[in-house]
Order: sequence, then structure tokens, then C-alpha cells
Amino acid sequence: MSPLARRGVCLVLSAPSGAGKTSLTRALLAAEPNLALSVSVTTRAPRSGEQEGSHYFFRTPEQFAAMIQAGEMLEWAQVFGQSYGTPRAPVEAALAAGRDVAFDIDWQGHRQLRAALPADVVGLFILPPSLPVLESRLRGRGTDNKEEIVRRMQAARSEIAHAPEFDHVLVNADFDSALAGCRAVLHAARSATHRLHGLPGFIAGLGA
Repeated sequence: MSPLARRGVCLVLSAPSGAGKTSLTRALLAAEPNLALSVSVTTRAPRSGEQEGSHYFFRTPEQFAAMIQAGEMLEWAQVFGQSYGTPRAPVEAALAAGRDVAFDIDWQGHRQLRAALPADVVGLFILPPSLPVLESRLRGRGTDNKEEIVRRMQAARSEIAHAPEFDHVLVNADFDSALAGCRAVLHAARSATHRLHGLPGFIAGLGA
């Protein structure tokens, strides 16, 4: 643990489906004890085994709309008729306490989150080594329907076009190397001067 008191980091990981974002996020969370995954608010019903506050915060459409109106959402979107969003309060509490929060969201969510917390967000976009490799990975998931593959590849091209909006870009050709890259980005963000609010006192203590 660093002796310098600091503000936490919002680490956003985005990628097209099949690029390995979910696997990298899970491995990163396992390797970094001070990093936790953001828990989203959703209007969909809980699935078997899902717990309030652990997997999601489950709210009615009316409650979700009220949260937006009150400014209690950092970002939100509608997916297949259900609403999903990031609640402001737990994220800001974590950042103030020096804890880091990971976000598994798309480029649109990244845009909204950066607008809400411009000094706290570090964006990392994960790219596949090539489109043929991406297609092969999608097929490896059991997605054999031709129309579905075409749809997902079109969506991937659209998402990849937004990679330049992110602070960092990694190509996931080798999982271990990509994970090391993710950790390097997080560690560098933790030591950013503007995040180290304990720096003046620490320097004073050194007699400088």
C-alpha cells in the first residue's frame, strides 16, 4: 500500500464482443484487491441466484427514472427494453476512500462517465488482433447462426471506430500480455499527480 493518500480511479474497459474484455476484467479484479467492479442499477427482474447490491441494484422503471431526474446516475442506457445505469453515490464514496472501480461498459457509457467524472476516468479499449480472429472467437462461443455473426461483426466494426476516444488501447493477442497491460494502465493511473491528494503533506514531511 502506498504511503501517499490518493483518490480512487474509475477504470473503464470497453471492447467489441469477442475481444476478451470480460475475461480480462475478471482476471484484473482477481489480481488487484483494491479494485472492485461497479454494481449497476437495472429495471429487469432478478435472475436465479442474483442478489441485491451484489450483482445489481434492482429498481422499478419509475424508480430508475426518478434516479435520473435527481442526478443520481453517472451513466445509463436502455438495452433490449430494460434500463441499466451506474449509481453515483457508491462510486463517489469509493473514489473518496481511495478505492478503484472497474467498469465493463461500452463507448457510449464511457462518454457519459467521463463527462460526469472527467478527472477520475481512465478509459482502456481492448482490440482483437484482427477481424478474422474476432469472428473465430465468436464462432467458438457457439454462435453459428450466419445472420447473428454478420450482425455482431457489423456491431464490432462500429464499436472499434470509437477506440481513439479512449486514453489507452491494447490488442488482446496474448491473454497474459494483455492482462499485464491492463494492470500497467491501472498502476500508472494510481500514481497520477492530480490524484495524490496526500502528496503535499508527504513532501512536507520529507522536509522539502
